[in-house]
Amino acid sequence: MIGKIIVLDANILIRAALGIKVRDLITDYAPFIRFITPDVAWIDAHTYVPALLQKRGISHSANLTLNLLETLVDTLEPAHYGEYKTVALKRIAQRDADDWPILASAMALNCPIWTEDLDFFGTGIATWTTDRVHLYFDEPGHIHSPQPEPGQ
Repeated sequence: MIGKIIVLDANILIRAALGIKVRDLITDYAPFIRFITPDVAWIDAHTYVPALLQKRGISHSANLTLNLLETLVDTLEPAHYGEYKTVALKRIAQRDADDWPILASAMALNCPIWTEDLDFFGTGIATWTTDRVHLYFDEPGHIHSPQPEPGQ
């Protein structure tokens, strides 16, 4: 049973595509944690991952890795987080206004954000970094009420 939800920042998707630790956390916890990211985070990942792989001289297919992740991480469309744009921008605009969809998604779903981006700290939403996110995943007793499926 999936009882917890967390919004993934684009940098987490990118780390999952490039490395093992984040990808393993997502695959290991997918049966128990609902991973969600806004549509724009996928656009960022598909934009940056191939260039980063080429720069690093890594030959495996980024598209295969991203396709795997897309089976484990639900996409949240603007219809579900757009109403939080104004308040999200007020909280994050001085740091990085482009991150508002991540913050708005977490606000819409009433859940934390998994990120390595310090811009989310102090926005009023709990944030977890990769080295500590397992603590949130393993924490007993905190069950979210069911949320609508993305795209409904």
